[in-house]
Amino acid sequence: MIEATIDIKTKAGAMSTFTAAPGEDKYPPVILYMDAPGIREELRDFARRIAAQGYFVLLPDMYYRLGEIRFDMSKGAEEFKRMFGAMGSLNNALVMDDTRGMLDYLASAPHAKAGPRGCIGYCMSGQYIVSAAGTFPDDFAASASLYGVGIVTDKPDSPHKLAAKIKGELYLGFAETDTYVPDNVIPDLTAAFDQHKVDYRLDIWPGTDHGFCFPQRPAYVEAAAEGVWKLVFEMFKRRL
Repeated sequence: MIEATIDIKTKAGAMSTFTAAPGEDKYPPVILYMDAPGIREELRDFARRIAAQGYFVLLPDMYYRLGEIRFDMSKGAEEFKRMFGAMGSLNNALVMDDTRGMLDYLASAPHAKAGPRGCIGYCMSGQYIVSAAGTFPDDFAASASLYGVGIVTDKPDSPHKLAAKIKGELYLGFAETDTYVPDNVIPDLTAAFDQHKVDYRLDIWPGTDHGFCFPQRPAYVEAAAEGVWKLVFEMFKRRL
């Protein structure tokens, strides 16, 4: 495994990004968009797991505009408040600017194979996965959103409104119980995708809550998390 932390140039400056490649060759690129708690070893392990399947992985620190911030969720309410503040500093426009920076980097990155790209995101980044698939339809051939929030909103930039532009395949996995995903989200999302004939699969994983994919979270459900990995890797293999 070849690992590095690099700075990727964006409109806002330099975005610190962890990279992982399985070897010295060139591999299909996959962007791993973080969840709200931000960069930590658990996410780097996810990047390594994806890379081990034969991909060149970028894990950007999406909070880079705020400096290098890290959270200790064991500290309780004040730390959660700080995390939600950081999460609220992002929006679709900013993250798409950052995504353009990553795509520009991948055009000449030493371990990046030319051709289709993939992406995967959790929690706050589910919305950015759908936005990336619709904003850069010629780049992203395989995109996965796990218990994503903000995918369907009443705002003009709601990601589900990009359904008509999506060309790649999407996988969306939701928790059975998730206070961050309103009841209208899944029916509205599937209606938009069906109307525009998007190639997608959407699962609601029984017996799960928000955060079920992360081994270090109380909500972790191993069977569901491993089921997600299997489906995502099958999609990547088909499309990348």
